[in-house]
Amino acid sequence: MAKTQAGTVNPGGRTGVRIVVAGDPGTGKSSLIVTAAAETFPTNVPPVLPPTRLPEDFYPDRVPITLIDSSSREEDKGRVSEELKRADVVVLTYACDDHRTLDRLSTYWLPELRRLEVKVPVIVVGCKLDLREENLQVSLEQVMAPIMQQFREIETCIECSALNHIQIPEVFYYAQKAVLHPTGPLFDQETQTLKPRCVRALKRIFILCDHDRDGALSDAELNDFQVKCFNAPLQPSEIVGVKRVVQEKLKEGVNERGLTLTGFLFLHALFIEKGRLETTWTVLRKFGYNNDIKLIDELIPSSFKRTADQSVELTNEAIDFLKGIYELFDSDFDNNLRLYELEDIFSTAPECPWNEAPYKYAAEKTALGGLSLDAFLSEWALMTLLEPARTMENLIYIGYTLDLSSAVRVTRRRRLDRKKQQSDRNVFQCFVFGPKNAGKSALLNSFLGSSFSDSYTSTTEERFAVNVVDQPGGIKKTLVLREVPEDGVKRFLSRKESLAACDMALFVYDSSDELSWKRTTELLREVASHGEDTGYEVPCLVVAAKDDLVSFPMAIQDSMRITQDMGIGAPIPISSKLGDFNNVFRRIVSAAEQPHLSIPETEAGRSRKQYHRLINRSLMCVSVGAAVAIVGLAAYRVYAARKNSSS
Repeated sequence: MAKTQAGTVNPGGRTGVRIVVAGDPGTGKSSLIVTAAAETFPTNVPPVLPPTRLPEDFYPDRVPITLIDSSSREEDKGRVSEELKRADVVVLTYACDDHRTLDRLSTYWLPELRRLEVKVPVIVVGCKLDLREENLQVSLEQVMAPIMQQFREIETCIECSALNHIQIPEVFYYAQKAVLHPTGPLFDQETQTLKPRCVRALKRIFILCDHDRDGALSDAELNDFQVKCFNAPLQPSEIVGVKRVVQEKLKEGVNERGLTLTGFLFLHALFIEKGRLETTWTVLRKFGYNNDIKLIDELIPSSFKRTADQSVELTNEAIDFLKGIYELFDSDFDNNLRLYELEDIFSTAPECPWNEAPYKYAAEKTALGGLSLDAFLSEWALMTLLEPARTMENLIYIGYTLDLSSAVRVTRRRRLDRKKQQSDRNVFQCFVFGPKNAGKSALLNSFLGSSFSDSYTSTTEERFAVNVVDQPGGIKKTLVLREVPEDGVKRFLSRKESLAACDMALFVYDSSDELSWKRTTELLREVASHGEDTGYEVPCLVVAAKDDLVSFPMAIQDSMRITQDMGIGAPIPISSKLGDFNNVFRRIVSAAEQPHLSIPETEAGRSRKQYHRLINRSLMCVSVGAAVAIVGLAAYRVYAARKNSSS
């Protein structure tokens, strides 16, 4: 596991490394570049060198290097800033015989890089080592420790002499290595430990290589790992040596079955501490990781061929896999996946994907604060609906080994569903509209099993709630409620395709407040008009919330008149406070399954349809008249021909 074959892989798939050399005037920037490229010390150098290219075989990684010199003139400061922003790595120089240039690194150059938001590794190089007075000899570590403590972007410090050819190739080797094999993503220099994301990636790799799933890499599994990553087998004596090194430092790193995960992680920490980052990076890249320690884009389908009114759902194969994962990690079989068990599931992913909005509070929690199987699958359904590529990525991370094309399916177009008068979807998305304080959030909370609260907080951002709804016949459907704040409706409807992903639109109003009802009717007409104008018409239901309060006068008559006029069902009375929901969630799903029955019609839409019918009828009359004329003309011609022939 310690052997590598350098030069066989282009690390990270890079086509080149751009190194910008900067520093105070007279610190030896140009001499450093010329000596590296020509392997001879220059007697005369121009103020600024043109870009200098080192061939790909200059270093074992076989990645071409371009060296960019920088001007020290004040009038060229803007150009230098642009070059620094384009750098893959920055080499900052100071003169070993001039302490002022060293101080300038922390007082000017490093703060300037931060100001420019140059977020690349930095190599600090002390040039003119041959000119430093012997009585001023101090260790490089002693000089640089305070600066490196303050500026974590410094990857390496090195001293050199262009005149005496001391450590010149090493300068740009370390610079290239900082790009191809960066320390930052792998290792925390302060705590001297592997970073969490690196640990998660190595854990996944360990599990993939532990073919017999016994929690340890046997000699044969270690050898397979070595061949996969480094194209060379390990000799039996080398395997014994690797395990001995681990066991001497960490007893639990090896057991009777082989190298444990603890030992595997320890080995990589050891490689990094000894400066052999290329070993760990080679392993990560062989298993498809990029410099952010996430799977490379090529491994994850990023686009799914679908129209705006199609969505993506998990297949039965993926759902069965996820059920198996749930059962595996719900160790006490209580149908309650606790937070630590959920974290364990995603411990081989860069992070748990549900720690932030919109997923964090989107699913129902059990009394113990965990997730039931339905809630777990609901979270996956929501992520697949909103970010199918993220679902695919996380399925890979947690061990889905089947063809990814078998994990998801693209649904039929919603427009076609309405034409066929039925939907075959398993996941329905319902947009929830309504004025402030109408009861939208209370409805979403109740959908997630949360108890009612009298306190009111206005919703300012879109919010999601997802759960399983039991339908007649034991059929389960997943319903996603998407709350659209009243203040965001105008912005929401500004896009032509804003309703394309909508299976149902729900309009909630406070049944005790006449102004709430009037605003709801305005929203209903706005949404219905948008659907008619764009061709993305959506079925709609109206909910009369707060049914425990006294309705405003004429509430029933007004609501019945308007809903009947628009051709949709009467408002459904509910009370979140009393827990009386009148089967509203089941009714939402049922209406979504038969989308043609609840599509509202505005006066403008009705007039437009009548106009089109009139035009079509007129065209039909014209067509019939034209046909009659043509037939009459043909008959006359036949008659005339016969008359002429008889005469």
